[in-house]
Amino acid sequence: MRITGDWISHKGTRALMQTLLDAGHQALFVGGCVRNALLDLPVSDVDIATDALPARVMALTRAAKMKPVPTGIDHGTVTVVAGGVAHEVTTFRKDVETDGRRAVVTFAKDVADDAHRRDFTMNALYASADGTVTDPLGGLADLQARRVRFIDDAAARIREDYLRILRFFRFHAFYGDPDAGMDPEALAAIADNLDGLDQLSRERVTAELRKLLGAPDPARSFAAMHQTGALIRVLPGSDPRALATLVHLECDRKPDPIRRLAILGGEDPESQLRLSNAETRQLQRLRAETGSQKGISELGYRYDASTACDIALLRAASLGAPLSADVTAAANRGAEARLPVRAADLMPELQGPALGERLTEIENRWISSDFTLTREELLA
Repeated sequence: MRITGDWISHKGTRALMQTLLDAGHQALFVGGCVRNALLDLPVSDVDIATDALPARVMALTRAAKMKPVPTGIDHGTVTVVAGGVAHEVTTFRKDVETDGRRAVVTFAKDVADDAHRRDFTMNALYASADGTVTDPLGGLADLQARRVRFIDDAAARIREDYLRILRFFRFHAFYGDPDAGMDPEALAAIADNLDGLDQLSRERVTAELRKLLGAPDPARSFAAMHQTGALIRVLPGSDPRALATLVHLECDRKPDPIRRLAILGGEDPESQLRLSNAETRQLQRLRAETGSQKGISELGYRYDASTACDIALLRAASLGAPLSADVTAAANRGAEARLPVRAADLMPELQGPALGERLTEIENRWISSDFTLTREELLA
């Protein structure tokens, strides 16, 4: 089997591969680029595995007028910019010691050793410079069946890096067959190793959950996380039951991790995860307003049309109800509305707190009229 694509025929990529091969080294595309090419999905990152040691990769590519950057040289990785494209070139490795968060590796000469240290069989697929696929561990059959399966012993792979628990659910959301169910050995190993999730940093957990929440439909994965006990470890008190309804109601809307995080609920997810200040404010806003009595047009006015639509989606999903057909129009109407009365219209008769109270009263009447009252009517 052979893969093709603009990325594999790119001038810089071909030159990099040839540089390594001409020096007598192995050079193979590996991981996501091979997986996605086989699935006819976009390829964004080009990873190359080689038996050349990092210093050798640096020397060879520098001599070839490429730009090598030692981004992870202690772990065998050199980023090589060739033809304007960044390539992650990593020496074949095998794990010699792990603690569930990081691994001590040694360099290897055999692609089989490199394959056995990876997480899932579908990520242990390699391809030569001409696109010919090499499958040392049977990952091709799993990929074709859309079956996410750990390499060798699932529990051993998890204990090498407990983040693989969350990665398993993310990979199923993106690449798994939703009708075939999940690998029972993997689910059992996950349930037996949940304590390892406590070792992970909030940054790593957040990054992985954000990717999962951005999947086209992560509902089955979150349901399985809940069943295994993994979800409550990373988001205590959360409940995924309304997520499937939300995904259905979203229709063609772009997946939004914060909107979907809001429907999961939970006990103070802001402190469990490492969110930006803007994400924290939006999450708090969505959760608070989902239970408020404000109309959609008012929410559009007070925030923006997108936030108002998100709140409408969350309300409908929480109740298991259909989304009103006029939601977008109402949200846009509110977002475009501008209060026709300004503070200057009430001065100098009113000053300080009295001025603020009067403006608030006028604004509330105007919102209640669905933004129809004129300046003269509001000031009368």
